[in-house]
Amino acid sequence: MNWLLLEPSDVPAGSPVVLRGDQARHAREVLHAAPGQRLRLGIVDGPLGHGEVLGTDPDGSIRLRAEWEATPPPRPRIDLLLAMPRPKVMRRLWPVLASLGVGRIFIANAWKVERGYFDTPALAPVTIRAGLLEGLRQAGDTLLPEVTIHRRLRPLLEDVLPTLPAYSSRWIAHPDASASTSPSALPSSGRILLAIGPEGGWIPDEVALFRRHGFAPLSLGTRILRTDTACAVLLGLLHAAGA
Repeated sequence: MNWLLLEPSDVPAGSPVVLRGDQARHAREVLHAAPGQRLRLGIVDGPLGHGEVLGTDPDGSIRLRAEWEATPPPRPRIDLLLAMPRPKVMRRLWPVLASLGVGRIFIANAWKVERGYFDTPALAPVTIRAGLLEGLRQAGDTLLPEVTIHRRLRPLLEDVLPTLPAYSSRWIAHPDASASTSPSALPSSGRILLAIGPEGGWIPDEVALFRRHGFAPLSLGTRILRTDTACAVLLGLLHAAGA
């Protein structure tokens, strides 16, 4: 936990910030908070800042004098369309995706996604939020990615995406060496949408559907990667290329 993230309701105007529960415990036992020490803070969907430790109360809470930056961190300009992976992988991916940096996450169905995956507690709002906050604390970000669940792929591509601001580029990842395209020359502005399929890959009809909706192919070769590996590598490549 590199940063302590606070809910807006935990930051009263004109009053000290008070750390309680797990965050106070982390500050005491891991950060060894002492009077005068400065801790890195953030407000969920708000700015980053620092808090000077004023003291510890008998109940274990810690009082801070907080200073905040003028504006929140910029929202990452990569959005992710992800075919629903195995539930245990999805649960593990929430903090990974938030720490890597994505603005919006579309969880989608695909031919090789098992129907029961969408009934998992890994898609419960409380689970999603907890995982995303863990990743934001690691990365030093405050902006929660927007997450939507789509049990049908075609309506997502044909009905939902057209209602959103236009993307400057769209990419579909697929393990096919003949489809390799480099993301090294990304547009200097605008949002980017990356689609990553199930571990068995998209089927040909799905690839054709994506191509009809403006997605360019992106491949790392013929190897089939696990979903978490593909997300880390491809998001890293896009960020390194300037996204």
